[in-house]
Amino acid sequence: MNDTIGLGAWLREGLRASVLLRPRVAGHVPRARELFLLALLAVTVELALGRLEVEGPARFNLRAWLGTWWTVSGVLFLVWALLPRPQAEPGRPAGLASWFALWLVASLLPGVVSQLLGVLNARDLLPGLLADSGAFAWSAYVALWAWTLAIALRLASAFGVPARGLAGLFAGLFLIFGVTAWQFTDRPWLPLAQAPEPAPALVLSQETIETQQVVLQRALEQVAPERPGVTDVYGIVFAPYGEEDVFRRESAMVAGVLAQRFDAQGRVLQLVNHMDTAETLPWATPLNLRRAIAAVAKRMDRERDLLVVYMTSHGAQDFQLAASNPPLQVDTISPGELRAALDEAGIRHRVIAISACYSGGWVGPLAGDSTLVMTAADANNTSYGCGALSELTFFGRALFDEQLRKMHSFERAFAAAVPLIRKREDEAGKSDGFSNPQISVGARLRPVLAELEKRLAAMPRAPRP
Repeated sequence: MNDTIGLGAWLREGLRASVLLRPRVAGHVPRARELFLLALLAVTVELALGRLEVEGPARFNLRAWLGTWWTVSGVLFLVWALLPRPQAEPGRPAGLASWFALWLVASLLPGVVSQLLGVLNARDLLPGLLADSGAFAWSAYVALWAWTLAIALRLASAFGVPARGLAGLFAGLFLIFGVTAWQFTDRPWLPLAQAPEPAPALVLSQETIETQQVVLQRALEQVAPERPGVTDVYGIVFAPYGEEDVFRRESAMVAGVLAQRFDAQGRVLQLVNHMDTAETLPWATPLNLRRAIAAVAKRMDRERDLLVVYMTSHGAQDFQLAASNPPLQVDTISPGELRAALDEAGIRHRVIAISACYSGGWVGPLAGDSTLVMTAADANNTSYGCGALSELTFFGRALFDEQLRKMHSFERAFAAAVPLIRKREDEAGKSDGFSNPQISVGARLRPVLAELEKRLAAMPRAPRP
Protein backbone atom coordinates (compact mmCIF):
# COMPACT_ATOMS: atom_id res chain seq x y z
CA MET A 1 0.00 0.00 0.00
CA ASN A 2 2.91 2.30 0.65
CA ASP A 3 4.87 1.47 -2.49
CA THR A 4 6.78 4.35 -4.02
CA ILE A 5 6.98 5.46 -7.61
CA GLY A 6 9.76 7.47 -9.21
CA LEU A 7 10.13 11.24 -9.36
CA GLY A 8 9.14 11.23 -13.02
CA ALA A 9 5.83 9.60 -12.22
CA TRP A 10 4.99 12.26 -9.63
CA LEU A 11 5.84 14.95 -12.16
CA ARG A 12 3.68 13.28 -14.81
CA GLU A 13 0.71 12.82 -12.51
CA GLY A 14 1.05 16.33 -11.14
CA LEU A 15 0.87 17.70 -14.67
CA ARG A 16 -2.26 15.60 -15.28
CA ALA A 17 -3.76 17.17 -12.18
CA SER A 18 -2.90 20.65 -13.52
CA VAL A 19 -5.31 20.07 -16.42
CA LEU A 20 -7.92 18.65 -14.00
CA LEU A 21 -7.31 14.96 -14.82
CA ARG A 22 -7.43 12.42 -12.02
CA PRO A 23 -3.91 11.50 -10.80
CA ARG A 24 -3.02 7.79 -10.91
CA VAL A 25 -1.05 7.46 -7.68
CA ALA A 26 -3.39 5.28 -5.60
CA GLY A 27 -1.40 3.19 -3.13
CA HIS A 28 1.75 5.29 -3.47
CA VAL A 29 3.34 7.99 -1.29
CA PRO A 30 6.33 10.16 -2.14
CA ARG A 31 9.60 9.64 -0.35
CA ALA A 32 11.17 12.58 1.50
CA ARG A 33 13.79 12.99 -1.23
CA GLU A 34 11.15 13.16 -3.96
CA LEU A 35 9.07 15.64 -2.02
CA PHE A 36 12.13 17.81 -1.46
CA LEU A 37 13.08 17.73 -5.16
CA LEU A 38 9.54 18.62 -6.22
CA ALA A 39 9.53 21.60 -3.82
CA LEU A 40 12.97 22.65 -5.06
CA LEU A 41 11.74 22.52 -8.66
CA ALA A 42 8.72 24.68 -7.85
CA VAL A 43 10.85 27.25 -5.99
CA THR A 44 13.52 27.34 -8.71
CA VAL A 45 11.01 27.94 -11.50
CA GLU A 46 9.23 30.62 -9.46
CA LEU A 47 12.44 32.53 -8.65
CA ALA A 48 13.90 32.19 -12.14
CA LEU A 49 10.80 33.57 -13.84
CA GLY A 50 10.41 36.22 -11.14
CA ARG A 51 13.92 37.43 -11.92
CA LEU A 52 13.02 37.75 -15.60
CA GLU A 53 10.13 40.04 -14.67
CA VAL A 54 12.65 42.69 -13.62
CA GLU A 55 14.79 44.20 -16.35
CA GLY A 56 18.30 45.27 -15.41
CA PRO A 57 19.94 44.90 -11.99
CA ALA A 58 17.71 43.44 -9.28
CA ARG A 59 17.95 42.40 -5.65
CA PHE A 60 16.36 39.42 -3.96
CA ASN A 61 13.73 40.32 -1.36
CA LEU A 62 13.97 37.36 1.02
CA ARG A 63 11.35 38.74 3.40
CA ALA A 64 8.77 39.07 0.63
CA TRP A 65 9.48 35.56 -0.63
CA LEU A 66 9.27 33.97 2.81
CA GLY A 67 6.06 35.89 3.53
CA THR A 68 4.20 34.06 0.78
CA TRP A 69 4.94 30.67 2.35
CA TRP A 70 2.20 31.30 4.87
CA THR A 71 -0.13 30.52 1.95
CA VAL A 72 1.40 27.07 1.56
CA SER A 73 1.10 26.47 5.31
CA GLY A 74 -2.53 27.56 5.32
CA VAL A 75 -3.40 25.36 2.34
CA LEU A 76 -1.69 22.32 3.87
CA PHE A 77 -3.46 22.74 7.19
CA LEU A 78 -6.81 23.15 5.45
CA VAL A 79 -6.31 20.07 3.29
CA TRP A 80 -5.04 18.02 6.24
CA ALA A 81 -8.20 18.88 8.17
CA LEU A 82 -10.45 17.84 5.27
CA LEU A 83 -8.78 14.71 3.91
CA PRO A 84 -10.65 11.56 4.98
CA ARG A 85 -9.03 9.41 7.68
CA PRO A 86 -8.96 6.47 7.24
CA GLN A 87 -9.18 6.26 3.44
CA ALA A 88 -12.89 5.85 2.62
CA GLU A 89 -12.58 4.13 -0.77
CA PRO A 90 -9.92 1.73 -2.03
CA GLY A 91 -8.20 2.79 -5.22
CA ARG A 92 -8.02 6.49 -4.30
CA PRO A 93 -4.79 8.39 -3.59
CA ALA A 94 -4.36 9.10 0.11
CA GLY A 95 -2.31 11.12 2.55
CA LEU A 96 -1.20 14.72 2.89
CA ALA A 97 2.28 14.00 1.48
CA SER A 98 0.79 12.62 -1.73
CA TRP A 99 -1.60 15.56 -2.06
CA PHE A 100 1.23 18.05 -1.49
CA ALA A 101 3.51 16.36 -4.06
CA LEU A 102 0.80 16.57 -6.70
CA TRP A 103 -0.16 20.11 -5.69
CA LEU A 104 3.43 21.36 -6.04
CA VAL A 105 3.55 20.26 -9.66
CA ALA A 106 -0.07 20.98 -10.59
CA SER A 107 -0.11 24.56 -9.26
CA LEU A 108 3.20 25.22 -10.98
CA LEU A 109 1.56 25.43 -14.40
CA PRO A 110 -0.83 28.36 -13.73
CA GLY A 111 2.00 30.02 -11.83
CA VAL A 112 4.28 29.72 -14.85
CA VAL A 113 1.60 31.17 -17.14
CA SER A 114 1.10 34.09 -14.75
CA GLN A 115 4.81 34.83 -14.52
CA LEU A 116 5.33 34.53 -18.26
CA LEU A 117 2.64 37.15 -18.80
CA GLY A 118 4.47 39.32 -16.28
CA VAL A 119 7.76 38.84 -18.11
CA LEU A 120 6.19 39.75 -21.47
CA ASN A 121 4.53 42.81 -19.99
CA ALA A 122 7.71 43.98 -18.22
CA ARG A 123 9.65 43.73 -21.46
CA ASP A 124 6.92 45.34 -23.61
CA LEU A 125 6.45 42.15 -25.61
CA LEU A 126 2.67 41.93 -25.26
CA PRO A 127 0.63 43.15 -28.23
CA GLY A 128 -0.29 46.80 -27.85
CA LEU A 129 -4.01 46.25 -27.26
CA LEU A 130 -3.37 43.65 -24.57
CA ALA A 131 -0.63 45.65 -22.86
CA ASP A 132 -2.93 48.66 -22.50
CA SER A 133 -6.09 46.72 -21.66
CA GLY A 134 -7.19 46.73 -18.06
CA ALA A 135 -9.93 44.24 -18.97
CA PHE A 136 -7.33 41.76 -20.24
CA ALA A 137 -5.23 42.13 -17.10
CA TRP A 138 -8.19 41.54 -14.78
CA SER A 139 -9.53 38.69 -16.90
CA ALA A 140 -6.17 36.93 -16.87
CA TYR A 141 -5.82 37.48 -13.12
CA VAL A 142 -9.26 36.06 -12.34
CA ALA A 143 -8.83 33.16 -14.77
CA LEU A 144 -5.50 32.09 -13.26
CA TRP A 145 -6.85 32.19 -9.71
CA ALA A 146 -9.92 30.21 -10.83
CA TRP A 147 -7.64 27.64 -12.49
CA THR A 148 -5.62 27.29 -9.29
CA LEU A 149 -8.75 26.86 -7.18
CA ALA A 150 -10.13 24.28 -9.63
CA ILE A 151 -6.90 22.26 -9.38
CA ALA A 152 -7.10 22.21 -5.59
CA LEU A 153 -10.77 21.16 -5.61
CA ARG A 154 -10.22 18.48 -8.26
CA LEU A 155 -7.31 17.04 -6.31
CA ALA A 156 -9.32 17.04 -3.09
CA SER A 157 -12.18 15.27 -4.85
CA ALA A 158 -9.77 12.63 -6.17
CA PHE A 159 -8.60 12.05 -2.59
CA GLY A 160 -12.19 11.43 -1.48
CA VAL A 161 -13.10 14.74 0.18
CA PRO A 162 -16.93 14.87 0.27
CA ALA A 163 -19.04 17.64 -1.23
CA ARG A 164 -19.41 19.46 2.10
CA GLY A 165 -15.63 19.34 2.54
CA LEU A 166 -15.11 20.67 -0.97
CA ALA A 167 -17.31 23.66 -0.15
CA GLY A 168 -15.25 24.31 2.97
CA LEU A 169 -12.04 23.93 0.99
CA PHE A 170 -13.25 26.42 -1.61
CA ALA A 171 -14.16 28.97 1.05
CA GLY A 172 -10.89 28.47 2.91
CA LEU A 173 -8.74 28.71 -0.21
CA PHE A 174 -10.64 31.77 -1.40
CA LEU A 175 -9.92 33.44 1.93
CA ILE A 176 -6.24 32.43 1.94
CA PHE A 177 -5.66 33.56 -1.64
CA GLY A 178 -7.56 36.79 -1.02
CA VAL A 179 -5.44 37.68 2.01
CA THR A 180 -2.31 36.86 0.00
CA ALA A 181 -3.33 39.16 -2.84
CA TRP A 182 -4.27 41.90 -0.35
CA GLN A 183 -1.40 41.81 2.13
CA PHE A 184 1.52 40.07 0.39
CA THR A 185 1.96 42.19 -2.71
CA ASP A 186 5.75 42.52 -2.64
CA ARG A 187 7.65 40.57 -5.25
CA PRO A 188 10.70 38.39 -4.45
CA TRP A 189 12.76 40.35 -6.97
CA LEU A 190 12.93 44.14 -6.90
CA PRO A 191 14.73 46.57 -9.22
CA LEU A 192 18.10 47.56 -7.85
CA ALA A 193 17.62 51.27 -7.41
CA GLN A 194 20.56 53.34 -8.44
CA ALA A 195 21.97 55.45 -5.65
CA PRO A 196 20.56 58.94 -6.24
CA GLU A 197 22.92 61.76 -6.82
CA PRO A 198 23.17 63.84 -3.67
CA ALA A 199 20.96 66.88 -4.02
CA PRO A 200 22.87 70.14 -4.12
CA ALA A 201 22.50 72.08 -0.91
CA LEU A 202 22.92 75.62 0.27
CA VAL A 203 26.45 76.44 1.40
CA LEU A 204 25.90 78.17 4.71
CA SER A 205 29.05 80.24 4.99
CA GLN A 206 29.73 83.60 6.60
CA GLU A 207 29.76 85.14 3.13
CA THR A 208 26.32 83.71 2.39
CA ILE A 209 24.88 85.07 5.62
CA GLU A 210 26.36 88.51 5.09
CA THR A 211 25.16 88.54 1.47
CA GLN A 212 21.65 87.67 2.65
CA GLN A 213 21.64 90.64 5.01
CA VAL A 214 22.51 92.94 2.12
CA VAL A 215 19.97 91.29 -0.21
CA LEU A 216 17.18 91.66 2.35
CA GLN A 217 18.00 95.26 3.17
CA ARG A 218 18.21 96.22 -0.50
CA ALA A 219 14.91 94.50 -1.31
CA LEU A 220 13.08 96.24 1.53
CA GLU A 221 14.55 99.65 0.68
CA GLN A 222 13.69 99.37 -3.01
CA VAL A 223 9.94 98.91 -2.50
CA ALA A 224 8.34 101.75 -4.47
CA PRO A 225 6.24 104.30 -2.56
CA GLU A 226 2.51 104.68 -3.05
CA ARG A 227 1.09 107.07 -5.61
CA PRO A 228 -1.41 109.62 -4.32
CA GLY A 229 -4.88 109.16 -5.73
CA VAL A 230 -4.15 105.64 -7.04
CA THR A 231 -5.10 102.33 -5.49
CA ASP A 232 -1.72 100.67 -5.72
CA VAL A 233 -1.15 96.93 -5.53
CA TYR A 234 1.72 95.61 -3.42
CA GLY A 235 2.75 92.00 -3.32
CA ILE A 236 4.65 89.61 -1.08
CA VAL A 237 5.35 86.13 -2.47
CA PHE A 238 6.53 83.64 0.14
CA ALA A 239 8.08 80.28 -0.90
CA PRO A 240 9.67 78.69 2.19
CA TYR A 241 10.28 75.11 0.96
CA GLY A 242 13.67 75.12 -0.73
CA GLU A 243 14.09 71.41 -1.56
CA GLU A 244 11.77 71.43 -4.60
CA ASP A 245 12.09 73.78 -7.57
CA VAL A 246 8.35 74.06 -8.16
CA PHE A 247 7.91 76.63 -5.38
CA ARG A 248 10.76 78.83 -6.64
CA ARG A 249 9.27 78.75 -10.15
CA GLU A 250 5.81 79.52 -8.82
CA SER A 251 7.13 82.44 -6.78
CA ALA A 252 8.72 83.99 -9.88
CA MET A 253 5.58 83.42 -11.93
CA VAL A 254 3.22 85.02 -9.38
CA ALA A 255 5.56 87.97 -8.84
CA GLY A 256 5.64 88.49 -12.59
CA VAL A 257 1.86 88.38 -12.95
CA LEU A 258 1.39 90.91 -10.15
CA ALA A 259 3.96 93.25 -11.69
CA GLN A 260 2.64 92.98 -15.26
CA ARG A 261 -1.11 92.59 -14.78
CA PHE A 262 -1.69 94.59 -11.59
CA ASP A 263 0.56 97.59 -12.20
CA ALA A 264 2.80 96.54 -9.31
CA GLN A 265 6.26 97.03 -10.81
CA GLY A 266 8.69 97.76 -8.01
CA ARG A 267 6.09 96.87 -5.39
CA VAL A 268 6.48 93.07 -5.21
CA LEU A 269 8.79 91.32 -2.76
CA GLN A 270 9.84 87.70 -3.24
CA LEU A 271 10.97 85.73 -0.20
CA VAL A 272 12.34 82.38 -1.38
CA ASN A 273 14.26 79.51 0.14
CA HIS A 274 16.41 77.93 -2.56
CA MET A 275 20.12 77.43 -3.03
CA ASP A 276 20.00 79.16 -6.45
CA THR A 277 18.54 82.39 -5.04
CA ALA A 278 20.62 82.75 -1.86
CA GLU A 279 22.52 85.70 -3.37
CA THR A 280 19.59 87.37 -5.13
CA LEU A 281 16.42 86.98 -3.04
CA PRO A 282 15.77 87.23 0.70
CA TRP A 283 15.19 83.97 2.55
CA ALA A 284 11.60 82.96 3.26
CA THR A 285 11.61 82.87 7.05
CA PRO A 286 8.87 83.97 9.46
CA LEU A 287 11.08 86.85 10.65
CA ASN A 288 11.75 88.05 7.10
CA LEU A 289 8.03 87.82 6.34
CA ARG A 290 7.26 90.12 9.27
CA ARG A 291 10.00 92.50 8.11
CA ALA A 292 8.62 92.49 4.57
CA ILE A 293 5.08 93.22 5.75
CA ALA A 294 6.35 96.07 7.93
CA ALA A 295 8.43 97.52 5.07
CA VAL A 296 5.49 97.41 2.64
CA ALA A 297 3.23 98.99 5.25
CA LYS A 298 5.60 101.97 5.47
CA ARG A 299 5.54 102.53 1.70
CA MET A 300 1.84 101.98 0.96
CA ASP A 301 -1.32 103.88 1.84
CA ARG A 302 -2.52 101.37 4.44
CA GLU A 303 -6.13 102.58 4.23
CA ARG A 304 -6.41 102.70 0.44
CA ASP A 305 -3.88 100.40 -1.24
CA LEU A 306 -4.09 96.61 -1.60
CA LEU A 307 -1.58 94.01 -0.42
CA VAL A 308 -1.51 90.61 -2.18
CA VAL A 309 0.21 87.84 -0.23
CA TYR A 310 0.89 84.57 -2.06
CA MET A 311 2.29 81.62 -0.12
CA THR A 312 3.33 78.36 -1.79
CA SER A 313 4.68 75.28 -0.03
CA HIS A 314 3.69 71.92 1.38
CA GLY A 315 0.93 72.03 3.99
CA ALA A 316 0.13 69.84 6.96
CA GLN A 317 -3.10 68.84 8.69
CA ASP A 318 -2.25 71.18 11.57
CA PHE A 319 -2.22 73.98 8.94
CA GLN A 320 1.48 74.78 9.38
CA LEU A 321 3.23 75.76 6.16
CA ALA A 322 6.32 73.61 5.63
CA ALA A 323 9.71 75.35 5.53
CA SER A 324 13.09 73.97 4.52
CA ASN A 325 16.40 75.45 3.44
CA PRO A 326 19.09 72.98 4.57
CA PRO A 327 21.42 73.33 6.34
CA LEU A 328 19.69 76.52 7.55
CA GLN A 329 17.00 75.79 10.13
CA VAL A 330 13.73 77.50 9.23
CA ASP A 331 10.56 77.53 11.33
CA THR A 332 7.16 76.74 9.88
CA ILE A 333 4.50 79.43 9.79
CA SER A 334 0.86 79.33 10.82
CA PRO A 335 -2.16 81.36 9.66
CA GLY A 336 -2.30 83.05 13.07
CA GLU A 337 1.24 84.36 12.64
CA LEU A 338 0.43 85.86 9.24
CA ARG A 339 -2.76 87.45 10.59
CA ALA A 340 -0.89 88.93 13.56
CA ALA A 341 1.80 90.45 11.31
CA LEU A 342 -0.78 92.03 8.99
CA ASP A 343 -2.84 93.39 11.87
CA GLU A 344 0.23 94.81 13.58
CA ALA A 345 1.27 96.54 10.37
CA GLY A 346 -2.18 98.10 10.04
CA ILE A 347 -2.73 96.99 6.44
CA ARG A 348 -6.44 97.17 5.75
CA HIS A 349 -7.08 95.70 2.28
CA ARG A 350 -5.70 92.19 1.78
CA VAL A 351 -5.81 89.48 -0.85
CA ILE A 352 -4.22 86.28 0.45
CA ALA A 353 -3.71 83.09 -1.58
CA ILE A 354 -2.31 79.88 -0.07
CA SER A 355 -1.14 77.10 -2.39
CA ALA A 356 -0.66 74.11 -0.07
CA CYS A 357 -2.34 70.94 1.11
CA TYR A 358 -5.03 71.44 3.78
CA SER A 359 -4.78 75.20 3.19
CA GLY A 360 -8.51 75.61 3.76
CA GLY A 361 -7.57 75.75 7.44
CA TRP A 362 -6.17 79.22 6.78
CA VAL A 363 -9.51 80.72 5.71
CA GLY A 364 -11.04 81.13 9.17
CA PRO A 365 -8.04 82.78 10.85
CA LEU A 366 -7.44 85.18 7.93
CA ALA A 367 -10.95 86.07 6.74
CA GLY A 368 -12.40 89.52 7.43
CA ASP A 369 -14.53 92.33 6.03
CA SER A 370 -11.59 93.77 4.08
CA THR A 371 -9.87 90.49 3.16
CA LEU A 372 -10.12 88.01 0.29
CA VAL A 373 -8.69 84.58 1.01
CA MET A 374 -8.18 81.85 -1.62
CA THR A 375 -6.76 78.42 -0.88
CA ALA A 376 -5.68 75.49 -3.04
CA ALA A 377 -7.64 72.98 -0.94
CA ASP A 378 -10.11 72.75 1.89
CA ALA A 379 -9.06 71.91 5.44
CA ASN A 380 -9.38 68.15 4.92
CA ASN A 381 -7.82 67.54 1.50
CA THR A 382 -4.49 67.69 -0.24
CA SER A 383 -3.78 69.92 -3.20
CA TYR A 384 -1.83 68.75 -6.25
CA GLY A 385 1.13 69.63 -8.40
CA CYS A 386 3.76 70.24 -5.73
CA GLY A 387 6.03 67.31 -6.60
CA ALA A 388 9.65 67.33 -7.72
CA LEU A 389 8.61 67.01 -11.38
CA SER A 390 5.91 69.69 -11.31
CA GLU A 391 6.40 72.92 -13.24
CA LEU A 392 3.78 74.80 -11.18
CA THR A 393 1.16 73.74 -8.64
CA PHE A 394 -2.27 73.08 -10.13
CA PHE A 395 -3.67 76.00 -8.10
CA GLY A 396 -0.97 78.51 -9.05
CA ARG A 397 -1.05 77.51 -12.69
CA ALA A 398 -4.82 77.74 -13.08
CA LEU A 399 -5.38 80.87 -10.98
CA PHE A 400 -2.38 83.10 -11.70
CA ASP A 401 -0.61 81.75 -14.79
CA GLU A 402 -3.84 81.29 -16.75
CA GLN A 403 -6.87 83.16 -15.43
CA LEU A 404 -5.27 86.29 -13.96
CA ARG A 405 -3.36 86.79 -17.18
CA LYS A 406 -6.76 87.25 -18.86
CA MET A 407 -8.67 89.24 -16.24
CA HIS A 408 -8.16 91.43 -13.18
CA SER A 409 -10.90 89.99 -10.97
CA PHE A 410 -9.66 87.60 -8.28
CA GLU A 411 -13.18 86.26 -7.69
CA ARG A 412 -13.89 85.50 -11.33
CA ALA A 413 -10.43 84.09 -11.86
CA PHE A 414 -10.93 81.75 -8.90
CA ALA A 415 -14.34 80.64 -10.19
CA ALA A 416 -12.82 79.87 -13.61
CA ALA A 417 -9.79 78.09 -12.12
CA VAL A 418 -11.66 75.60 -9.91
CA PRO A 419 -13.18 73.45 -12.70
CA LEU A 420 -9.79 73.42 -14.46
CA ILE A 421 -8.15 72.15 -11.28
CA ARG A 422 -10.80 69.46 -10.85
CA LYS A 423 -10.37 68.31 -14.47
CA ARG A 424 -6.58 68.13 -14.17
CA GLU A 425 -6.72 66.28 -10.87
CA ASP A 426 -9.05 63.71 -12.44
CA GLU A 427 -6.74 63.33 -15.44
CA ALA A 428 -3.70 62.97 -13.17
CA GLY A 429 -5.42 60.22 -11.17
CA LYS A 430 -5.50 62.05 -7.83
CA SER A 431 -6.63 59.20 -5.60
CA ASP A 432 -7.56 60.96 -2.36
CA GLY A 433 -10.41 63.11 -3.61
CA PHE A 434 -10.87 66.57 -5.07
CA SER A 435 -8.75 69.25 -3.40
CA ASN A 436 -11.81 71.53 -3.22
CA PRO A 437 -10.25 75.05 -3.30
CA GLN A 438 -11.89 77.61 -1.00
CA ILE A 439 -12.57 81.34 -1.19
CA SER A 440 -13.81 83.97 1.26
CA VAL A 441 -14.48 87.57 0.22
CA GLY A 442 -15.06 90.41 2.68
CA ALA A 443 -17.96 92.67 1.77
CA ARG A 444 -15.98 95.89 2.32
CA LEU A 445 -13.22 94.73 -0.01
CA ARG A 446 -15.46 94.21 -3.03
CA PRO A 447 -15.80 97.93 -3.95
CA VAL A 448 -12.00 98.34 -3.68
CA LEU A 449 -11.43 95.40 -5.99
CA ALA A 450 -14.08 96.66 -8.44
CA GLU A 451 -12.41 100.09 -8.60
CA LEU A 452 -9.01 98.45 -9.09
CA GLU A 453 -10.34 96.21 -11.85
CA LYS A 454 -11.82 99.18 -13.66
CA ARG A 455 -8.53 101.11 -13.51
CA LEU A 456 -6.43 98.18 -14.67
CA ALA A 457 -8.80 97.34 -17.52
CA ALA A 458 -8.35 100.86 -18.88
CA MET A 459 -4.54 100.53 -18.98
CA PRO A 460 -2.68 99.34 -22.09
CA ARG A 461 -1.95 95.63 -21.76
CA ALA A 462 1.72 94.80 -21.35
CA PRO A 463 2.99 91.95 -23.54
CA ARG A 464 3.55 88.62 -21.78
CA PRO A 465 7.28 87.84 -21.51
